[in-house]
Amino acid sequence: MTTHLSLAHRFSRGNDAALAEIYRTYSRPLFSLALSLLGDRELAAEAVQVAFIRAWRAAVTFDPGRELQPWLYAIARRAATDVWRRERRHLDTTPLDDAHPAPEPSSDHSSRVRQALKELPREEREVLLLSYFEGLTHRQIADRLRIPPGTVHSRAARARRLLAAALTEHGRAAD
Repeated sequence: MTTHLSLAHRFSRGNDAALAEIYRTYSRPLFSLALSLLGDRELAAEAVQVAFIRAWRAAVTFDPGRELQPWLYAIARRAATDVWRRERRHLDTTPLDDAHPAPEPSSDHSSRVRQALKELPREEREVLLLSYFEGLTHRQIADRLRIPPGTVHSRAARARRLLAAALTEHGRAAD
Protein backbone atom coordinates (compact mmCIF):
# COMPACT_ATOMS: atom_id res chain seq x y z
CA MET A 1 0.00 0.00 0.00
CA THR A 2 2.76 2.50 0.88
CA THR A 3 4.85 1.69 -2.18
CA HIS A 4 2.94 4.19 -4.31
CA LEU A 5 3.43 7.00 -1.75
CA SER A 6 6.39 9.31 -2.15
CA LEU A 7 9.43 8.93 0.03
CA ALA A 8 8.57 12.18 1.81
CA HIS A 9 5.01 10.98 2.55
CA ARG A 10 6.24 7.65 3.89
CA PHE A 11 8.88 9.41 5.99
CA SER A 12 6.35 11.86 7.46
CA ARG A 13 4.18 8.90 8.44
CA GLY A 14 7.04 7.33 10.40
CA ASN A 15 7.93 4.56 7.94
CA ASP A 16 11.24 2.94 9.02
CA ALA A 17 12.07 1.86 5.46
CA ALA A 18 11.69 5.47 4.31
CA LEU A 19 14.13 6.60 6.98
CA ALA A 20 16.63 3.97 5.84
CA GLU A 21 16.24 5.12 2.23
CA ILE A 22 16.67 8.75 3.23
CA TYR A 23 19.79 7.84 5.16
CA ARG A 24 21.25 5.98 2.16
CA THR A 25 20.44 8.92 -0.11
CA TYR A 26 21.45 11.87 2.05
CA SER A 27 24.00 10.72 4.64
CA ARG A 28 27.03 11.33 2.39
CA PRO A 29 25.98 14.82 1.21
CA LEU A 30 25.09 15.77 4.80
CA PHE A 31 28.44 14.42 5.98
CA SER A 32 30.20 16.56 3.34
CA LEU A 33 28.28 19.60 4.53
CA ALA A 34 29.10 18.93 8.19
CA LEU A 35 32.75 18.25 7.36
CA SER A 36 33.01 21.53 5.47
CA LEU A 37 31.52 23.35 8.46
CA LEU A 38 33.44 21.56 11.21
CA GLY A 39 36.69 20.50 9.53
CA ASP A 40 36.81 17.28 11.55
CA ARG A 41 35.58 13.88 10.36
CA GLU A 42 34.60 12.63 13.81
CA LEU A 43 32.63 15.77 14.65
CA ALA A 44 31.02 15.72 11.19
CA ALA A 45 29.90 12.11 11.71
CA GLU A 46 28.44 13.10 15.07
CA ALA A 47 26.60 16.05 13.52
CA VAL A 48 25.08 13.79 10.85
CA GLN A 49 23.94 11.32 13.50
CA VAL A 50 22.37 14.15 15.51
CA ALA A 51 20.73 15.51 12.35
CA PHE A 52 19.11 12.19 11.48
CA ILE A 53 17.87 11.70 15.03
CA ARG A 54 16.34 15.18 14.98
CA ALA A 55 14.83 14.62 11.54
CA TRP A 56 13.28 11.33 12.61
CA ARG A 57 11.83 12.92 15.75
CA ALA A 58 10.39 15.76 13.66
CA ALA A 59 9.19 13.54 10.80
CA VAL A 60 5.53 13.93 11.76
CA THR A 61 5.87 17.71 11.44
CA PHE A 62 7.44 17.52 7.98
CA ASP A 63 5.16 18.72 5.19
CA PRO A 64 5.53 16.06 2.45
CA GLY A 65 4.51 18.67 -0.10
CA ARG A 66 7.85 20.40 0.50
CA GLU A 67 11.25 19.22 -0.65
CA LEU A 68 13.02 16.91 1.76
CA GLN A 69 16.62 17.85 0.91
CA PRO A 70 16.58 21.52 2.02
CA TRP A 71 14.82 20.53 5.23
CA LEU A 72 17.48 17.90 5.98
CA TYR A 73 20.30 20.32 5.12
CA ALA A 74 18.88 22.92 7.52
CA ILE A 75 18.72 20.34 10.30
CA ALA A 76 22.28 19.20 9.53
CA ARG A 77 23.58 22.80 9.60
CA ARG A 78 21.97 23.37 12.98
CA ALA A 79 23.33 20.06 14.28
CA ALA A 80 26.84 20.97 13.09
CA THR A 81 26.52 24.37 14.76
CA ASP A 82 25.43 22.72 18.01
CA VAL A 83 28.33 20.25 17.86
CA TRP A 84 30.74 23.11 17.18
CA ARG A 85 29.37 25.17 20.09
CA ARG A 86 29.59 22.22 22.45
CA GLU A 87 33.13 21.51 21.30
CA ARG A 88 34.09 25.18 21.63
CA ARG A 89 32.72 25.32 25.18
CA HIS A 90 34.72 22.21 25.99
CA LEU A 91 37.89 23.76 24.57
CA ASP A 92 37.21 27.04 26.38
CA THR A 93 36.98 25.21 29.71
CA THR A 94 39.97 22.91 29.13
CA PRO A 95 42.83 24.15 31.31
CA LEU A 96 45.88 25.28 29.37
CA ASP A 97 49.34 24.38 30.56
CA ASP A 98 51.86 26.97 31.71
CA ALA A 99 53.56 26.99 28.32
CA HIS A 100 50.33 28.22 26.72
CA PRO A 101 48.59 30.51 29.20
CA ALA A 102 45.12 31.71 28.42
CA PRO A 103 44.97 35.29 27.20
CA GLU A 104 43.53 37.78 29.61
CA PRO A 105 40.05 38.82 28.54
CA SER A 106 39.85 42.44 27.60
CA SER A 107 37.13 44.03 29.68
CA ASP A 108 37.63 47.18 27.60
CA HIS A 109 36.87 45.28 24.40
CA SER A 110 33.84 43.59 25.97
CA SER A 111 32.46 46.90 27.15
CA ARG A 112 33.01 48.40 23.66
CA VAL A 113 31.07 45.51 22.09
CA ARG A 114 28.24 45.89 24.63
CA GLN A 115 28.10 49.63 24.01
CA ALA A 116 28.13 49.18 20.22
CA LEU A 117 25.27 46.66 20.52
CA LYS A 118 23.26 49.14 22.61
CA GLU A 119 23.74 51.78 19.93
CA LEU A 120 22.27 49.63 17.16
CA PRO A 121 18.68 50.35 16.11
CA ARG A 122 16.29 48.09 18.07
CA GLU A 123 15.20 45.98 15.08
CA GLU A 124 18.76 45.27 13.94
CA ARG A 125 19.97 44.60 17.49
CA GLU A 126 17.10 42.17 18.06
CA VAL A 127 17.95 40.13 14.94
CA LEU A 128 21.65 40.07 15.82
CA LEU A 129 21.02 38.93 19.39
CA LEU A 130 18.63 36.19 18.29
CA SER A 131 21.10 34.99 15.68
CA TYR A 132 24.36 35.08 17.61
CA PHE A 133 23.31 34.65 21.22
CA GLU A 134 20.34 32.34 20.83
CA GLY A 135 21.71 30.56 17.76
CA LEU A 136 18.51 30.91 15.74
CA THR A 137 18.49 30.61 11.96
CA HIS A 138 17.07 33.41 9.83
CA ARG A 139 13.95 31.29 9.25
CA GLN A 140 13.48 30.79 13.01
CA ILE A 141 13.98 34.50 13.64
CA ALA A 142 11.44 35.32 10.92
CA ASP A 143 8.94 32.96 12.53
CA ARG A 144 9.54 34.37 16.01
CA LEU A 145 9.33 38.02 14.91
CA ARG A 146 6.62 37.33 12.33
CA ILE A 147 8.52 39.05 9.54
CA PRO A 148 9.70 37.78 6.14
CA PRO A 149 13.04 35.90 6.05
CA GLY A 150 14.38 38.46 3.58
CA THR A 151 13.78 41.20 6.14
CA VAL A 152 15.69 39.19 8.72
CA HIS A 153 18.57 38.77 6.27
CA SER A 154 18.74 42.49 5.43
CA ARG A 155 18.48 43.52 9.10
CA ALA A 156 21.25 41.08 10.05
CA ALA A 157 23.51 42.37 7.28
CA ARG A 158 22.84 45.97 8.28
CA ALA A 159 23.42 45.16 11.96
CA ARG A 160 26.79 43.58 11.18
CA ARG A 161 27.85 46.60 9.09
CA LEU A 162 26.75 49.05 11.80
CA LEU A 163 28.40 47.01 14.55
CA ALA A 164 31.67 46.77 12.62
CA ALA A 165 31.62 50.52 11.95
CA ALA A 166 30.85 51.28 15.60
CA LEU A 167 33.65 49.02 16.84
CA THR A 168 36.08 50.55 14.37
CA GLU A 169 35.08 54.03 15.55
CA HIS A 170 35.31 53.01 19.23
CA GLY A 171 38.74 51.53 18.51
CA ARG A 172 39.93 54.80 16.97
CA ALA A 173 38.55 56.76 19.91
CA ALA A 174 40.41 54.48 22.35
CA ASP A 175 43.77 55.06 20.57
